[in-house]
Amino acid sequence: MKTKLLLLLTLVLVVKTNAQETTVIIPNETDSRAITTGIPFLMIAADARAAGMGDMGVATSVDAFSQQWNSSKYAFSESKMGIGVSYTPYLSKLVNDIFLGNVSYFNRIDERSAFAFSLRYFSLGDIEFRDNATDDPRIQRPSELSLDGSYALRLSDEFSMSVAMRYLRSDLRIEGVDGDATAANTFGVDISGYYQGEEEAYADFNGRWRMGFAIQNIGPKFSYDDGATNDSFQPTNLRLGAGFDFIFDDYNKIAVTAEVAKLLVPTPPRLGTEIVFEDNNDDGVYNEDDGDVLISETDNVIYEGQSNDVGFMAGMFQSFGDAPGGFSEEIKEFTYSLGAEYVYQDSFAFRAGYFNESEEKGARKFFSLGAGFSANVVDIDLSYLFSASKVQSPLENTLRFSLTFNIDKGAYREY
Repeated sequence: MKTKLLLLLTLVLVVKTNAQETTVIIPNETDSRAITTGIPFLMIAADARAAGMGDMGVATSVDAFSQQWNSSKYAFSESKMGIGVSYTPYLSKLVNDIFLGNVSYFNRIDERSAFAFSLRYFSLGDIEFRDNATDDPRIQRPSELSLDGSYALRLSDEFSMSVAMRYLRSDLRIEGVDGDATAANTFGVDISGYYQGEEEAYADFNGRWRMGFAIQNIGPKFSYDDGATNDSFQPTNLRLGAGFDFIFDDYNKIAVTAEVAKLLVPTPPRLGTEIVFEDNNDDGVYNEDDGDVLISETDNVIYEGQSNDVGFMAGMFQSFGDAPGGFSEEIKEFTYSLGAEYVYQDSFAFRAGYFNESEEKGARKFFSLGAGFSANVVDIDLSYLFSASKVQSPLENTLRFSLTFNIDKGAYREY
């Protein structure tokens, strides 16, 4: 170890010098720059329409699955009520029993308000445990779920806001392996807003602007293990989006939308090993042959950045300026999506999208395609993902389905 230190200490930052006692920190070379959180299934697009446009939904037009993206959109629904059901296979190339299921229900109470409920369930499939190869297997089924409700209020003819409450349960502990196999429980809150402008006439078409924002999963940190020293952050997320509808006639419409998102979770600091030694020749380098004496060595001290051992509220504000690489790294923590949707006669839709994340922050990059069909009160949507990253997506080459039932369709006139 001391021989390696002799080579590395020529590259480190000298932090403090007191007479012949010197402190230096050797930065770790393998620190991950990606931000990790607990219950990450909340970040998976649960419906095929949003998935077909690059995992976006904060500023798209309202549908039954708006609860995951921006529940304030429900106040603009043309249907009195709606029920949405979706199924997303996960890691389908490897197994066939890991999936994300979603059920949503909304009810537009009157001209200005609406409420909604949804359930998301993420199953990790069956896991077999044996003490010996000849023993009968013990089957465990780890899973996570969220149950939420929201209320949306239209503050003006063109703008609405919503608050959503969410119960979260993470049952990943394995009975017989973990000392305490009880599930972890917590709660979260969403705050969102949505703007939908009036239809305006342009030279060759009519158009309408859409904008939206959402701060999602605001809630306390939680622990998967009772004895854990570091609790996990929820995937608190900021979404901002804007879009425009090109309305060519009563039969043809193209909607284009752009969205950016950022996790409001502290960036992990860059860690290192702190070395304290007596520098007898005052050259700032630990060298046993020069008579230097090692006093102490401490792993996992902060070399660059800020501590992420903070509460969830402090972490939200800290997340805008704590990246060790400064502003250039903060910008890399934003993801962006671009999506388009062509609708013909309100009965057929074709969708395409692109999602991008920095190589240093997770490297998710993919193109997506989708289609939708509407027959009376039933809508069927599907989507398909093509990875554009060196890191393979667990949803690559996966076909996702959504089914929507619109009850009392056309009860309200918004278009």
